[in-house]
This record gives sequence, C-alpha cells and structure tokens, in this order.
Amino acid sequence: MDDEFGIVKLLEEVLTDEGHRVLIATNGRQALERAAEKKPALVVTDFMMPVMDGAALVKAMAADALLADIPVVIMSSMSEATVAERSPGYAAFVRKPFNIFAVVDLVAKLTRP
Repeated sequence: MDDEFGIVKLLEEVLTDEGHRVLIATNGRQALERAAEKKPALVVTDFMMPVMDGAALVKAMAADALLADIPVVIMSSMSEATVAERSPGYAAFVRKPFNIFAVVDLVAKLTRP
C-alpha cells in the first residue's frame, strides 16, 4: 500500500509476476478494511500516507487479534530509526528509493510457509 501510484503499480506488477496475489489500498484505513475481508499473508505499506499512516496501521493491526500475526513491511525515505520510534512491531523496513529485486526477495522470505 502506498499513496504514490507509480510505486503501487510497480509493486503490483512485479509481485504478481512472481506469483503473489496483490490487493491495493491507498491508505491505512482502507488496508484494514481489506485485511478484514481477506486476511493477507503480508502487508507492505508506506510510512507516510493520508487518512491513516503506516505507523497507525501497524498499531491497529497489532491491536486486532485477527491481524496481529501478519508481518508488515514499512517503506519510507525517512531513516529506519525515525520509523521504528513511531511504529514498533513491523517485520522489515525498506528504504526508498528501493531495489525492486531486494523487495521481491524480502516478500518471498516473509511469505514462505
């Protein structure tokens, strides 16, 4: 999930080509709604978004018994220290701009049974 359409489309196309089913949300509130409808194996989110940012999404998921065990990858151009201070509990951090191959490898690692 990201509020930058180009990043969303790139991730959707590449991850779909890798065999993942991708659901898109443009903010954290929409992501929570979609996750409640169909529990995802992984959530990839931008840190800074409108309506509900990545930090609030991580906290909301942790507070929901049905979503608490889903790993969350946070992407940001901010430092990981800044992100970690506001949203502890995420599974991995990806610094923007990112290497798409590294993201594909990370998603594969986090979604392996």
